[in-house]
Amino acid sequence: MRRVYLDHTATTPLHPQVFEAMIPYLKEKFGNPQSLHFVGQEALNAIEEARERVAGLIKAQPEEIYFTSSGSESNNFALKGFALAHRSRGNHIVLSAIEHQSILHSAKNLEKIGYTFSYVPVDEYGMVDPEEVKKVLTKETILVSIMLANGEVGTIEPVAEIAKVCRNHDVLFHTDGVAAVGNIGVDVTKLEVDSLSLAGNQFYGPKGCAALYIKKGARIFSFIDGGIQEKGRRAGTENVAGIVGLGKASEIAKDILEQRIEKVKPLRDKLIQRLPQKVEHVRITGHPERRLPHQTSFCIEFVEGEAMLLNLDMQGVAASSGSACTSRELKASHVLLAMGINHATAQGSILFSLIEETTLEDIDYLLEVFPPIIDRLRKMSPLYTKYLEEKEK
Repeated sequence: MRRVYLDHTATTPLHPQVFEAMIPYLKEKFGNPQSLHFVGQEALNAIEEARERVAGLIKAQPEEIYFTSSGSESNNFALKGFALAHRSRGNHIVLSAIEHQSILHSAKNLEKIGYTFSYVPVDEYGMVDPEEVKKVLTKETILVSIMLANGEVGTIEPVAEIAKVCRNHDVLFHTDGVAAVGNIGVDVTKLEVDSLSLAGNQFYGPKGCAALYIKKGARIFSFIDGGIQEKGRRAGTENVAGIVGLGKASEIAKDILEQRIEKVKPLRDKLIQRLPQKVEHVRITGHPERRLPHQTSFCIEFVEGEAMLLNLDMQGVAASSGSACTSRELKASHVLLAMGINHATAQGSILFSLIEETTLEDIDYLLEVFPPIIDRLRKMSPLYTKYLEEKEK
């Protein structure tokens, strides 16, 4: 059976060069970076080299990069750290309705200790209007957090414009860049954000290693106490091998990002064009132009996402339905609902995400096996039966 992996938003494979870079720090170069002897200093030097590489990918300064364990941790660090550090100024925070669960759940916990939140809407493409952000700002607003790109529908948000609104009102701005960094060019100096989250497993790096950019001079509370690591803001013995891997993945992404985009974008566009031709009652989700180059998402009416995934899996195709963090919850995506898609249609969401190793043959195979799956599932769907009955009237 042919195997086709089209779920790279969940995680990408480890790049061979990244794997090779990590091996020594899993074997002979095993030192604790905080040890003063040569074994520890060897590990510390490797971390600082990786910090420079991650900074180079997003045009930051090395001292503005803090290593974490995941994009979710980075988001928690930013939201909670900024909220606590600026509590004396106010208690109001602004989010979009389509943020990742690590942001939304952090907000729920902050609400328990007295913070208030406003959630700005998105349009039918999942786009935030900077004017909507401006409308909800108050004298108590201390932070705005709007993602750079949505990992589910691929829409790229007008972050630079939102950051400008925040600067004009003396409000901190964080962006969740996990879905974007390594897949599109990101320059924090042009975006002018105060903070940005990224994760290595989105661009051929290891799982379990990520980073948070914090603009020099921005006040933020420590996220983990108990040690001097990461300038005392994130204590704990460093994951040296993972950090080295993240650094190498960042270096590779910086060098060949345009090549990656040129490789995946035509395949993505073919899928966007051909799948609705082969399957009826399909809605393409996300912005038609301002979207990530490596992924596309659809709502397939009258079927459920879980059933599509299971049937695709039996044909050797891996995909996802909704975000990776919610795909096991078996409920409609909050992103799609916020975009105005009704609950029944949102249940039929499916996401295909590509990498440079994805081939034209992979796309052709998907287009071959997917339509029969939908035909079979719709024959068992009471919603589709009802639709046909009403159509005949």
